[in-house]
Amino acid sequence: MKRLGVLTSGGDAQGMNAAVRAVVRMALDKGIETVAIYEGYQGMVDGGDQIRPIGWNDVGGILQQGGTIIGSARCNEFRERAGRLKAVHHLLEHELDSLVIIGGDGSLSGAQILYDEWPSLVNELAECGQISQEIADRHQHIQIAGIIGSIDNDMFGSDVTTGSDTALHRIVEAIDAISSTAASHQRIFVVEVMGRRCGYLALMGAMAGGGDWVFIPENPPDADNWEEKMCDLLHQGREAGRRDIIVVVAEGAQDRHGNRITSEYIKQVLENRLEEDTRITVLGHVQRGGAPSAFDRNLSTLLGAAAVDHLLAATENEKPFVMGIRSNKITRTPLDEALEKTHAVAKEMQAHNFAEAMHLRGSSFNESFQIIRTMVRVLPHPPAPDQQRMRIAVMNAGGPAPGMNTAVRTAVRLGTDKGHVMLGVQNGFPGLVDGDIREMDWMSVSGWASRGGAELGTNRTMPEGSDFYAIARSLEEHKIDGLLMIGGWTGYESVLKMMGNRHTFPANNIPIICVPASINNNLPGAELSVGADTALNNIVNAVDKIKQSAVASRRVFVVEVMGRNCGYLALMSAMASGAERVYINEEGITSSNLVGDVKELIVGFSKGKRLGLMIRNENANKVYTTAFIGALFEEEGGELFDVREAILGHLQQGGDPSPFDRILATRLTSYAINQLETQIAAADPTCACIGQIGGSLVFTNMEDVPRMFDMEKKRPKKQWWMDLRPIARILAKPSPH
Repeated sequence: MKRLGVLTSGGDAQGMNAAVRAVVRMALDKGIETVAIYEGYQGMVDGGDQIRPIGWNDVGGILQQGGTIIGSARCNEFRERAGRLKAVHHLLEHELDSLVIIGGDGSLSGAQILYDEWPSLVNELAECGQISQEIADRHQHIQIAGIIGSIDNDMFGSDVTTGSDTALHRIVEAIDAISSTAASHQRIFVVEVMGRRCGYLALMGAMAGGGDWVFIPENPPDADNWEEKMCDLLHQGREAGRRDIIVVVAEGAQDRHGNRITSEYIKQVLENRLEEDTRITVLGHVQRGGAPSAFDRNLSTLLGAAAVDHLLAATENEKPFVMGIRSNKITRTPLDEALEKTHAVAKEMQAHNFAEAMHLRGSSFNESFQIIRTMVRVLPHPPAPDQQRMRIAVMNAGGPAPGMNTAVRTAVRLGTDKGHVMLGVQNGFPGLVDGDIREMDWMSVSGWASRGGAELGTNRTMPEGSDFYAIARSLEEHKIDGLLMIGGWTGYESVLKMMGNRHTFPANNIPIICVPASINNNLPGAELSVGADTALNNIVNAVDKIKQSAVASRRVFVVEVMGRNCGYLALMSAMASGAERVYINEEGITSSNLVGDVKELIVGFSKGKRLGLMIRNENANKVYTTAFIGALFEEEGGELFDVREAILGHLQQGGDPSPFDRILATRLTSYAINQLETQIAAADPTCACIGQIGGSLVFTNMEDVPRMFDMEKKRPKKQWWMDLRPIARILAKPSPH
């Protein structure tokens, strides 16, 4: 492959620019010329200057931009063979037969047709003399890599599609804002979200936003009198003390007979039956606009880089494939298979086979639907007369992490719905020592889904000496059968100490489940911790503002981020913000590193560069501090540039949790409550920590934690994200020219 084309097509999705940047820079780094096809398939059909080279610096500074810098359009002409004949002619004018196509299922369906017809279109062009036979012989095959760019998350081949996380940010921000005004006036709000015929955004938006009712196309209301049932339950909610009511409806929602359920109809039903003021908010294209989230920037970057690698490794006549992320791994799926399974869901819904449509959406989608059915209940199911009512305590420990409140809310509601008594431990392990424990009910956690911080309180104090006697006494006095600890390494280490004292205090011999919640993302048995995504977005949002300030005045910024001895936040924020250099504890800093970085900055600013961005993990090096690096760069830069330092501090821990963290907290805690039930009933209960590893939620016995963990550095011995370091290094390099 000597030349690679890239285009974005169909509806735009946040993160498309990050994918374009990764494709261009990864290809150029491997010596491949890159060509942008502007305005999608329309540009391919029109040709001319719509197909032109794109260079390293052309894709600089675009990570934070929404939309797509190379444009997108829907092209009816490409749907006809005559239009595709023009498109192939224009591609061959540039000797292009390798493409990365970024778009939704419609755009990628066009890619499959282009591949299927390519040989016949090439031969037709040769027969009519529009191209030479030599060119036709040289380009008998086309190679295509697809990247799914769609906020709807409606295509097989990726657990999450580019743009869907950012769309969820927009939805959840809107629901959070609407909830406050709804509560003030005791109003009902109907919030309509996008997604076409896929309910992902509505389902996850309702889960993350604490919605009270949700309509999705894959699972219409069970009964024909759903209007009456909905209104009765929402009325009960009012009587139970709910001030705000949020109904989330997907734009493609329908009943069991295929009739549309519109936001306007829902409003009429609620006003007529409940006689309450009801308002509609249609979020519309705000969901598709604006700066992409940190997750979408990094996902798109990894997909773009992998697409180039796989195209280089592909055989001459290899079928098109689509890049995706599945089980937290970058994967590729044959495009025809991805399209077939995507269209299968639509066919089942059209045939009103909704159970099969739900099955095809996957286990995670179905589990989330079952969780939200419980979470939106007005009140819990009453316990069965013969049911064993367990007493389960919930607590936080370690530093505050956004999403802790979401996890506690999930635990209390799911546990209460199962008939158990849920107890809240105040202020972490000191609260357990002091017996500061109180019963929590369904409404006590109302509104907690969106709150940052830790309403139960948390701290980094670990029990010592006589504290274990006090803990055993508290467990006995409150008759606690199981403990759910939501927190960071302080909490994990405290649980290990409790386990070590079981021979002295038998009361400690209860099952304990640890849910990972730490912005540092440094916990064993979990690839992602609750709170890390929010912290990452806080960093990236701050750095975006810093970059705007720096570019106006020829300035270098050295930004210090948290993470202790774990470089996750530093590396991932550097990749999402386009930083030129990242300093992390895992690699350390040497004087030769700094000398090389200074030289690169001087060369760059001498050639017209206006911005320099370095990100440093707080514990990257004890000697080469942020202040030291800033002073060194300032001295060596002379009049070329000035230097500023930015230590982001605790703003990384603050703010409302991101949708990703709310959803992760909900899923982890749901599994943890089920596991506690099982272990409480077991003859020999165990303690474990839960985490998402790959695409699965996995329990790790706490006895195995010390061998998985670097106790000195306080981070796992194996950190999956370090495998991304080479990609980040390549994309951050200065222009090779």
